[in-house]
Order: sequence, then structure tokens, then C-alpha cells
Amino acid sequence: MMQWEQLLSLKRMGDTKKRLRSEQDETRLGFEVDYDRIIFSAPFRSLQDKTQVIPLSKTSFVHTRLTHSLEVSVVGRSLGRQVGKALVQKHPHLQSTYGYRFNDFGAIVAAAALAHDIGNPPFGHSGEKAIGDYFKNGKGQRFKEQFSDKEYEDLVSFEGNANGFRILTQSKHGVTGGLRLSYATLGAFMKYPKESLPKKPSAHIADKKFGLFQNDVFFFQEVATELGLPSRGSNGQVAYARHPLTYLVEAADDICYTIIDFEDGINLGLIEEDVALEYLLQLVKNKLKTDTYNKLSRTSDRLAYLRSLAINTLIAEAAQIFIQYEKDILNGIFATALLEKSNFKAQIDDIIKISIEKVYQSTEVVDKEIVGYRILSTLLDAYTLASEHRWHGNESHYDRLLLKAFPEIDNQATTLYETIMECCQFVSRLTDGKVLQLYRKIQGSL
Repeated sequence: MMQWEQLLSLKRMGDTKKRLRSEQDETRLGFEVDYDRIIFSAPFRSLQDKTQVIPLSKTSFVHTRLTHSLEVSVVGRSLGRQVGKALVQKHPHLQSTYGYRFNDFGAIVAAAALAHDIGNPPFGHSGEKAIGDYFKNGKGQRFKEQFSDKEYEDLVSFEGNANGFRILTQSKHGVTGGLRLSYATLGAFMKYPKESLPKKPSAHIADKKFGLFQNDVFFFQEVATELGLPSRGSNGQVAYARHPLTYLVEAADDICYTIIDFEDGINLGLIEEDVALEYLLQLVKNKLKTDTYNKLSRTSDRLAYLRSLAINTLIAEAAQIFIQYEKDILNGIFATALLEKSNFKAQIDDIIKISIEKVYQSTEVVDKEIVGYRILSTLLDAYTLASEHRWHGNESHYDRLLLKAFPEIDNQATTLYETIMECCQFVSRLTDGKVLQLYRKIQGSL
């Protein structure tokens, strides 16, 4: 069974001395330092021009990855504090012996939730698919015979979660350990603590996707050992049990995209307001204050009231489910997302179904995803080819111009796999607007 005193480790990459909670500055805890480092980082700031629902949207009230991440972080902090308060009461030695407080749980979840989308490429999840498709079905197929099965799988199933861990921890250009976050926050961030193969070896939620590229496996093994995460891998495969607080990060994300993507659909005119209010009312009817609701004459005010009530309702329930199943979670055998156990699962599923039909599959989204595929494929073709030429020592003048303009593509890679991963990670870090600008330049349009 995992132990909370290990799971709440303040250790950072490169530490030679143990960090004790009892010695922390109460005005700025180590976990709060994590939050600050993320929010001031360039990759986080770039989320202001990355898609949440509608690629390249010019509508001001539609969420970007930045506003979504901030909202998930706020929900995550509330979830963490509610759970932390119950856990400190249940395990008093966490405070009396080690000095942990309930707000530590909130700070860890808030920081991990803030970073949860930091590895997402331009154009959202369709961007992930576009990168993978380039290597699986496009010109990137040329690397299949040059890489190991796991290395090639990293490319054909390019994963924003694994890319996020890379961004948070990668040492380069004299910066050791990336943002040097605490291992507790890195553990909570890791939704899928496994390498890319085997794919979905079980129905456990931790096996749904992967969270580690091959060049990050060794360091995450160090993190997992420090946190006391049990190994779930067999036959030499790298896979671990989830950090328990990951379930809260996931729940915060699930709550926000369920309610807020739905709200974006309404604001975009893709979901009828009357229909939306009806679905939200079904979710919160047991806690609705009818007098308060009836006094709200504008639909926008009613929508805001129901959204707030829905989020608070789901926060309270997710926290209760976590406490109820704490033992299974600590044993690594809790196999679903928290909200799968929700009493409101039917209502949540109804809302998500409407969002899929009306928003995610809308003409505006699909049309821009098609454009995104073409843009990302063009960029990957240009930069992987230039990097491949440089690696083999036969780069052209055009290759040098491409790579010189963007020194973010590391020239210190020691293998061709690392070189090509650098190209993918460079493209993934670009914002929606920047990737469009670069595409036009490569196409010869100034």
C-alpha cells in the first residue's frame, strides 16, 4: 500500500538533502513554488493561444487552453483541500509527525492541474492525431525501421500527457530538470504512468493512454521510487500505479470540460439555450434554490448560476468518492475515474453526448481540424527532413536556414530518435497562431 508521507514528497531533481515539510516556510510552501514556476513558464503562457474547443477561434468568450487550465486548477485546489481535510483527520500522524496540513493537498493538486494541458500541441487533440498520423501514414513512416518499437510508438501515438512531462522536466541549455517541480506534483500530474507499449494492457484507467516518452523513462522511475508508487509492469515493461492525487486532477478536468465546454457550445450558438438549461437543471435539481433561480431574468445569469452550482455539486461528490475508496486507491486497484462512480453519471453522460454532437463534431470544428492536419504535416515534413539531414551531415542551405531560425530544436541530441522527438516537441510548443504563421512562411507567403 502506498503511504501518504512518501506520496507528499517535496524532493526535486538534483536534491542532495531531504526536504522536510516541518521546515517549510509557511508563507510560500514548496508545492506553491511549483504553482508559481508553472504559471510563469513560457509553455504555460503559450496556452493563451491554443485551442480548447474551437481551433483558431476569434470569439472572445470561448475558452483557450489557458483559461481552461486556470479553471481546472481552481477546481483542483478545492477538491484537494476537501480531501486533505478529511485525510489529515483520518491520519493525524501526517500533521503531528510530518507537519503536513490539509492545504498541502490542495496546493499539489492545483499545481498539477495547472500543468495538465501544458504538453498539448496546436489544435487540441486533433493536433495529437495529426502528429501521430504523419508518422503512421505519412512521410514519417520512413523512421519505422530506424527506431525501436517503443520509440516509433512514441511518434505514431504522440501523446500530450507524455509531452507535458517532457516539458516540465527536460534539462537543456544549462537548465537542469526543467522547472524542477516537487516529485509530489510530478506524480500527481502523471495520469498514465507508463511507456507507450504495450498499448492498453488492461482496462485500468491508468492504462488508457501513456505518459512517458522513451527518453524520460529513467527519470520517472526515480520519481516513482521516491513516491513509493508500486510497479504494474511485467516482463520489463515500465508501468506504475497512479499517484492517488492524480484522480483529483483528473476529476477537476472532467468537471470543467463537462460543464464549461458545454457552456462554450451555448455561447457559440451550437447548443440551444433552453435545451442547455434543461440538461443543467437535471444535474443540480436536488440543490437548486428555486426562489433564487426564478429571480434571474436573463438566460446568461441563469446559465452562470447553474454552472456554479453544478461545479460545486460535482466537487463535493468527487471528494466524497475519493475518501470512500481511499484504501483501493492507495493499493493501486481503483480502476476508473472518480466520476464514473458518480450518482450523476447519467446526467454527465447526457451533457457530454450533446457536446460531442453539437460542438466537437460541428462543421466549424471539423473544418479547422482538417486545416490543422495539413499545417502540422507540412511543418513536420520540413523540420524532420532538415534535422535528419543535419544528423547525417548532409544538410542543405535551406535546412540550415530552417533550423537556424528556430534554435529551440536542440542540436545536442545524441540519437536520431531524440532529434526527431525534438522536432515534434518544437512543433507541439507552437501556438495555433504561430503555427499558422510559420506554415505560411514555409509555403512561401510572407
